[in-house]
Amino acid sequence: MALVTPTTNEVAEQIINQVVASTSTVTTLLPRAFTRFFSKVLAGVFMLLYKYAGWTFLQMFVRTASFSETTVLGQKITPLIEWGRLIGIGEPRAATQSELLLDIVVTNQTGSLVAGTQATSNKNGITYLLLAPVTLDAAIKQGTFRASSDVDGGTGGGTIGNLDPGDTLSLVNPLANAERDMSVDSVTTTGTDGETEIDYRQRVIDRFQKQAQGGSGVDYVIWGSEVSGVKSIIPYRGVPGFVDVYVEVDSSIEPDGIAPQDILDDVTKAITFEDGEQTRKPIDAFLSVIPITRRGFDVFVSGLNVPDSATVETAITGAVEQYFLDRGPYIDGVTPLPRRDVIQVNNIKTIVDSFATAAGGSYDGVTLFFAGTAVEITPSYALQNGEKAKASLVDFS
Repeated sequence: MALVTPTTNEVAEQIINQVVASTSTVTTLLPRAFTRFFSKVLAGVFMLLYKYAGWTFLQMFVRTASFSETTVLGQKITPLIEWGRLIGIGEPRAATQSELLLDIVVTNQTGSLVAGTQATSNKNGITYLLLAPVTLDAAIKQGTFRASSDVDGGTGGGTIGNLDPGDTLSLVNPLANAERDMSVDSVTTTGTDGETEIDYRQRVIDRFQKQAQGGSGVDYVIWGSEVSGVKSIIPYRGVPGFVDVYVEVDSSIEPDGIAPQDILDDVTKAITFEDGEQTRKPIDAFLSVIPITRRGFDVFVSGLNVPDSATVETAITGAVEQYFLDRGPYIDGVTPLPRRDVIQVNNIKTIVDSFATAAGGSYDGVTLFFAGTAVEITPSYALQNGEKAKASLVDFS
């Protein structure tokens, strides 16, 4: 039986009908008649109860729990975050601030840059602070600056604070013994965006599906996923005694999801330590944490004949690209079904066919290439060993 919430008018009519049935008296049709007026008032009360009961029911399930803070009997709660705390993943991951190693050009080898010295970037508008004093006793000195604030009044956290080697920052207060402009030598800590509602909700669902099992592959996924910026963890049994863990990061950090070294280091720590104690991975397991590899496939659609071909080609390209991004290795006992580790040309044909048919057109065929070699229906291409897929080219000839 489906739960259907009545309208206010329907509730009011039910009240009137019940009054008529109980008193055997026909109520007047005048809008200001007492029974009709009172039924509207009661209907409003009942509708509030319907709404509150319906909202409460939705909080029973992770997929529909609210991500907004609400106050109930004086207690402030966010239902989805309470589910996250209950299952053991805590609150949504906060944004992290990038840290950059800068080359400082010294013009007069005396004095120092004090901790807290400010530098700004014209590229992103972020202000960075020097973490530790730097003595200016050589022609080139290096100092680590951390993103600290942005033009919107925030903390400078997130991927917006990331810069590339060679980018320039400028001292807010120039010094007589150092050049104002400094160059980025390397990124020591990659800034990551705060976790979104969609990603956090999915992580809570995944944790319910993947319960800790005392050092199994699922545990490596749980531990590694605690690190900000991590999108997926793919664990494998390597040679005897070794566990190979492949890491994919959010596309906001690196378009192909290739994890930088600082995030790999953080994943290694998360898998090994909890609260400073080495109590996570089995003591006899040797750990290898490495980035995923991204395999590119070329798709050629021939003879596409549809009205408004530009719109249809754009739609097909987007759907094909998403198909490849959804592919990944399958690990028994770790990866939820259905399996998505096999790439077949028939899947691409189905996508093209659906759009061509919907547009009232046709096409001749689809050819799929990997590394210059056509991928036939059999054998298909199976992703493994930390491979992820992408569409390098979608071409219509």
